[in-house]
Amino acid sequence: MSKQLEMPAKQKLLVLVGPTAVGKTSASIELAKAWNAEIISGDSMQVYRGMDVGTAKIRAEEMEGIPHHMIDICEPDHPFSVSEFQERCRALIAEIAGRGKLPMIVGGTGLYVESVVYGYDFSEADSDEAFRAEMQQLASTHGNEMLLERLRAVDPQSAARLHVNDQRRIIRALEIFHITGQTLSEQLKGQQKESPYHLCMIALTMERAKLYARIEQRVDAMMAEGLVQEVQGLLTRGVPPAAISMQGLGYKEIVGYLQGEYALEAAVELLKRDTRRFAKRQLSWFRHMKEIEWVEIFENFHENLKPIHAIIAGKFKEDIEYTSNQSF
Repeated sequence: MSKQLEMPAKQKLLVLVGPTAVGKTSASIELAKAWNAEIISGDSMQVYRGMDVGTAKIRAEEMEGIPHHMIDICEPDHPFSVSEFQERCRALIAEIAGRGKLPMIVGGTGLYVESVVYGYDFSEADSDEAFRAEMQQLASTHGNEMLLERLRAVDPQSAARLHVNDQRRIIRALEIFHITGQTLSEQLKGQQKESPYHLCMIALTMERAKLYARIEQRVDAMMAEGLVQEVQGLLTRGVPPAAISMQGLGYKEIVGYLQGEYALEAAVELLKRDTRRFAKRQLSWFRHMKEIEWVEIFENFHENLKPIHAIIAGKFKEDIEYTSNQSF
């Protein structure tokens, strides 16, 4: 009887997600140190150079020697896409594993993370330039809200996760339905196959009132750290206000202030409101992701790590030796 060939083991991939301001960055550093990991940013905005304050980008001194990837890799006028993110991450995961380290994706952009862990196909083969131009003209005449309303009518799931100012992605979702008769949500759902990786996915959550309080504190801190000056500097450098990068939270609101649409105080309140709404969309997205283990975050930071370590050890069938200075 011939000996049955063994299938090669899947590459382990640790994923940490959660809404903005929940504490992913600080937790990821401790996890990376404990599990010999390198971190891949799963944030669609941190790829841009010079966009630091508004993206809450980790500082070099905060990394504590842990290698970070997918940060500061392109200029703000580059239309960075989910397919580009996916391609780069696949290569990075292989490179990190080749160094004997554990690849770890950390971020809050649900579609970007899912595109990697489930290998979505983002083929751009089918397009209709005339339709795109028609939708762009519609937005110019009637505003982006009209576009989003059209998307809500055919694909409410995609409309719920996209911001009204994310014109490019709204038009692409409409274009997919126009060409195929199938919504983007249906296509993504149909692509959720078995992951090519041995996954351990953890989502952090927090009592809603505490999360919102942290969001407001973060926005106040961004303003104190010079968010207005950062956005003004980008505009002065020639980054178009309509660029994809400038549609991110913190940037579009401050652009509105700088263009005289409203006062600074109104811009700050708008940013806080938009960030709360974004956090709700993030939580909704992650709740629909399969294989995720949820961990609620409390005040005692080190106590929060105990259940996370237990989940990772159980999923990867491994344990770690705690050093004497780790009070987990």
